[in-house]
Amino acid sequence: MTDQRDWFPPTDEPNPMRAAQAGMKPPLPKRFYKEASVEARDGLHFLTLDGRTAKTPGRQALAVPSRGLAEALAAEWAGQGAEIDPATMPVTRIVNSAIDGVAPRKVEVIDDLARYAGSDLICYRVGEPARLAEAQDAAWAPILDWAREVHGARFALAEGVMHVAQPDEAVAALRKAIEDFDSPFALAALHVMTTLSGSVLISLAHASQAIDVEQAWAAAHVDELFQESVWGEDYEAMERRRRREADFRAASQVFNLVAR
Repeated sequence: MTDQRDWFPPTDEPNPMRAAQAGMKPPLPKRFYKEASVEARDGLHFLTLDGRTAKTPGRQALAVPSRGLAEALAAEWAGQGAEIDPATMPVTRIVNSAIDGVAPRKVEVIDDLARYAGSDLICYRVGEPARLAEAQDAAWAPILDWAREVHGARFALAEGVMHVAQPDEAVAALRKAIEDFDSPFALAALHVMTTLSGSVLISLAHASQAIDVEQAWAAAHVDELFQESVWGEDYEAMERRRRREADFRAASQVFNLVAR
């Protein structure tokens, strides 16, 4: 059995985003295998390295319900060079967190996601400058319309950063939508997307195919993109956003490979 625990820290942490980020720290181990493959058995798809079943940091078999997701795992492992760099393996980090952290604690993850509905990013608007207010409305109003039309959830808007209490009915409706995704892999992916975007509404709209991944990521960064249009681009900020976007896209990929 191939065991990841020496380089991927244990992921019994129920917060998928923190668990995924924990797998990004050096030192980097040397690559010890030649071939990453997929083996189907017992209704699951296992990642194998030189024919041996890979294991999560929690010593569980690295097995997923979808062949497409298993192939995405294998591609990450096959794409490693002389060293294994977890920072370049977002799908593996999310899957590890789903198996070790989310599966035994699904209610905790659902609770955490539902809390985002009480203070969602897209419910807080600016009054000025007008161009930013218009950009926020253009990106966020369709998502609020979707939540109202599909889930009957009506959210209150606020200007500025002062907290506005959301209707219990709206939060409950979003919680039910989250609970509909029973798979720990889907929940882990949804949590990563929500943490990175600051919005469970954006993540759910994307998960439900109301918006695509580009629209979802852009909606989460309306303010940043406006500031860059005014003040210019900051290289370090752009690099941080690029890395976070890669994780967001990986979470979207994981979700689509298990929830469709």
